[in-house]
Amino acid sequence: MSLPKLYIPGPVNISQATNDALVQPMIGHRSKDFQKLYSSIQPGLKQLFGTTRPVFISTSSAWGVMEGALRNVVTKKVLNCCKGAFSDKWFDVSKRCGKQADTLQVEWGQPITPEALDQRLATGEYDAVTLVHNETSTGVLSPLAELAEVLKKYPHVISIVDTVSSFSTVPINFDELGIDVQLLGVQKALALPPGMALFTVSQRALERAATLEDRGYYFDFHEFEKNAEKDMTPSTPVIPHIYALKSKVDEILKEGLKNRFARHEKLNAMVHAWVDKQGFEFLAPEGYRSKSLTCVKNNKEADLPAIIAYLRANHHLIIDGGYGKIKGKTFRISNMGDETEESITTLLAALDDAFAKA
Repeated sequence: MSLPKLYIPGPVNISQATNDALVQPMIGHRSKDFQKLYSSIQPGLKQLFGTTRPVFISTSSAWGVMEGALRNVVTKKVLNCCKGAFSDKWFDVSKRCGKQADTLQVEWGQPITPEALDQRLATGEYDAVTLVHNETSTGVLSPLAELAEVLKKYPHVISIVDTVSSFSTVPINFDELGIDVQLLGVQKALALPPGMALFTVSQRALERAATLEDRGYYFDFHEFEKNAEKDMTPSTPVIPHIYALKSKVDEILKEGLKNRFARHEKLNAMVHAWVDKQGFEFLAPEGYRSKSLTCVKNNKEADLPAIIAYLRANHHLIIDGGYGKIKGKTFRISNMGDETEESITTLLAALDDAFAKA
C-alpha cells in the first residue's frame, strides 16, 4: 500500500524524477567524476542564491549549519531574533555553544520588524544576529529586504539567515541583500529528501571566522571554502542527494525563477481563499504571511486529530496539526515544492469533506 501524500511543511512530496535521480551509479567522492558533478551544479545554485560566491553542500540538516555558523562568527554576543519554535530554538543553541546571547522576542505569529532590530543593534552589544526568514512553525514571513537595510548600518554585525522554508518560493538575492550567511535544508521547497543543507557565506563572514580558533572542523567555513576551490566537500558527501539536487536545480531553471515564485504565490492564495471561505483565521498578520505554507488558527475548535485521521483514511493525504506550543490551536497546510493547481484543488476538496464530516 502506498503512503499518503504529504501536505505538511516538510519533508514534502518527492517527484518520480527526483527518485530516479537518487539511484544513479555511485562514484568516488574524491574522484574527477565527483568534481565534475559538484562543479556542474554551481552555476545553477549561484543563480538560485543570487550570488557570485560558492554555494556549499553540507551532509547534515540545516541545524548543523545553523550551529556551525554561530561557531564561525560570534566573538562577542549574538542577538537571536525569536518569533516561533525554530527561531526560539536558535537562542538555546547559541547558549549550548557557549556563546553570549540575547533575544529579540516577539509573540508567535508576529514578524521581526526593522524598527525593533534597529533599536537592539544600536546598543552596540552584538557582533552577530540570527534570523529565520520564514518561520515554519507559525507561517510568518519577516521582511528580509527591509531587515537587510537595517543590517547595512552595522557592518560589524554578521547576519545569519535561515531560508529553510522560503528558498525558491520568493526572491532572495544574497549579494544584493548584503547578508553574510544564508542557509537552508533541502527537504522543504526544493522537494528533496532530508539529509543535506546548502549555504553560502560572505567574504566578511570568512574573515570573521579566521579570528576564531574554536570553530570546529565539520562546519568550518574555511574548510568548505578551501574544498570548494577544488570542487570538493570537506567530508564525505551524500552523493545520491547531490545527483537529485542537480536534477532539481535543472528543473527549477527550466521552469524559470519568476514562474516558480508566481506558482507558489498562486497556490498559496488558493489555500488562503479556502481559509476565508471556511471561516478560519490566519495566525500571521496580513502582509507577513508565508508563500510556502499557511498556518491557520483553529478558531472553530475543530477536532484536528480526527480530521487528520479522516484525511489519511479517506483521501490518502496528511496535513499538520500545529507545532510546539500552538499544536492543536493551529494547523498548517503546505503548498511548496512541486505542487500544482490541480494538486492543491484536490487537497482543498478533501479538506472541505473532512471538515464537514470528521
